[in-house]
Amino acid sequence: MSFADLITAVNDVIWSPALIWLCLIVGLYFTIRTMFLQFVNIPDMVKQLREGQDSADGTSSLQSLMLSLAGRVGMGNIGGVATAIAFGGPGAVFWMWVMALLGAATSFIESTLGQIYKERDPDTGEYRGGPAYYLEKAYKHTAAAPAFKAYAILFAVVTVFATSYFLPGVQANGVAAAVGEAWAVPAWVVALAMVILLAFIVLGGVKRIATFAVYVVPVVAVLYIILALIVLFLNFDQIPEVFGSIFASAFGVHAVFGAILGLAIQWGVKRGVYSNEAGQGTGPHAAAAAEVSHPAKQGFVQAFAVYIDTLFVCSATAFIIISTGAYRVYSDGSGSGLLFEGIVSPTASEGPAFVQTGFDAVFSGFGPTFVAVALAFFAFTTIVAYYYMAEVNLVYLTRNLRNGMVRRVVLRFLQALILVSVAYGAVATTGAAWGLGDIGVGSMAWLNILGILVLQGPALKALKDYRAQKRQGLDPQFDPRPLGIRNAEFWEHRADGLITQGVAGTAEHPIVADGGAHRA
Repeated sequence: MSFADLITAVNDVIWSPALIWLCLIVGLYFTIRTMFLQFVNIPDMVKQLREGQDSADGTSSLQSLMLSLAGRVGMGNIGGVATAIAFGGPGAVFWMWVMALLGAATSFIESTLGQIYKERDPDTGEYRGGPAYYLEKAYKHTAAAPAFKAYAILFAVVTVFATSYFLPGVQANGVAAAVGEAWAVPAWVVALAMVILLAFIVLGGVKRIATFAVYVVPVVAVLYIILALIVLFLNFDQIPEVFGSIFASAFGVHAVFGAILGLAIQWGVKRGVYSNEAGQGTGPHAAAAAEVSHPAKQGFVQAFAVYIDTLFVCSATAFIIISTGAYRVYSDGSGSGLLFEGIVSPTASEGPAFVQTGFDAVFSGFGPTFVAVALAFFAFTTIVAYYYMAEVNLVYLTRNLRNGMVRRVVLRFLQALILVSVAYGAVATTGAAWGLGDIGVGSMAWLNILGILVLQGPALKALKDYRAQKRQGLDPQFDPRPLGIRNAEFWEHRADGLITQGVAGTAEHPIVADGGAHRA
C-alpha cells in the first residue's frame, strides 16, 4: 500500500457517515438545549465585539474573534468550497450553510467551556485553555478523573500533531498553488518566504499573534467579500439560477446533480467543519485567551465567528464559482465520472484555480493575482493560529514540568517543527496535503464532540446564569461556585478578588459589575 492509499484509507474511516451525522445531530441537539441562542442572542454577539477590552494577560473579545477567524478563514474558504462543489455539486454549499447554523451552537458550548476552565501560563502569564483543559478539569473532583485526564492528554497529543503537521501543509500548499498559477513563482520560493514570516510571528507569543490577526484578517476578508459582491452584481441575472442550483441539488431534485445527494451532504458537512471548525475543538483555544467578565460572552463571540466564516466568506466564494460557471462536478467524489464541466481549464485542479477562473471571467487578468494575494493572507493567518493551538496544547502537556528551561526547549522544537511542516507542505502534492488535513480535522472533531457531549453541563449553566443576570439589567459577572461548577480556579480567584474589593452581590449571583462601578 502506497502512502497515498494509506491516507485515503485512514480518511475513509475517520470521515465515515458516522462523523457526518454526528456533526449535524450534535449541532441540532445543542441548538435545542441552548434555546436557539445562535439566533436569539445575536445582539449579545455584536455588543460583546464592541465593548470587550483586553488586559496585560488576555486579549479583547475582538482580538479573540480575529485570532479565531485567523484559524477559520483560510484555504477552506477558497479551495475547500471549490472541492466541496466539485465532489458534491452546488448542493454542498447548502449543507455548508446548515453546518454553520447548527455548528454555531456547538461552537458556543465548546468555547464557553474553554473560558470556564482556562488557566494562566506559568511562564508568560497569558491565558491558556481549550479542550484538553476542560476535559481534565470538569470532572477532576470525581472518581472518573483519571479517565478524563487520559482523554485530555490524548486530545492534546492529537492536536499538537494535527495543528503543527497535518493542517499547516494544506494552507501552505494552497498558497503555493495560487501564487504559482498567478505569477509562476516556484513553490520553494513561496515556502521560504512563508517560513521567514512565520518565524517572526510565532516567536512573539499570543499577544503578537492576536495583534497580527486583528489587523490582517478583517481587511482582507472585507475586501474579498466586496469584490465577490461586485462579481455577483455584474452577474445579477445569474442570482436566481445560482440559488436554484444550490437548493435543487441540495435536496436531490436537480436534473444533473440530483444523483449525488449523498455526496452533497458529505462534502458540505466535511468542508463546512473544515472551514468554520465548529466542534473541532480549535475555537476554544482562542476563546480562552480573551479577557471577559463572563464565559458566555466569549461563547457568543465564537458562535458569531462561525457565521462570518461560512455565511459570509464561504458564500462569497460559492457565488463567484457558480455564477461564472467556473467549476467541474464529478459523480463519484474522486475526480472521475464527469457530470458538469464549466469554463475552468481541463488542467486546473479542484481548488483555488476555480476561484481564480471565476474572478478572471469578470476582472480579466486580475483574478489569479487577487486570489493569490487573498489566499496568501488567509492561509498565512491560519497557519499562525494553528501554531498558537499547538503551543497551547504543548504547554498543557508540559505545564507540570518544574524545569522552565525544559519547557522552553520543547517549545522551540515545536516552532521548528511547524516551520518544517510549512516548507514541506508548500512543495507537496495537493492530494496528499488535503488528505492529511482531513485526518487532522476529523481526529480532533471525533474527540472533542464526544467530549463536550459529556461535559456540556457547565456551559449550559453559564448560559442560564448569563441570561438571568441580563434580565436583571446587569452586566453579567461569573462566579462558578453558586452554580455548582467546580475546578474553575481562575474564576474563583477572580470572584474572590472582587469580593475583597467590597463587592457584595446576591445569593444567586454573588458578583455583579457595571462598567467598573460594582454593585449588588
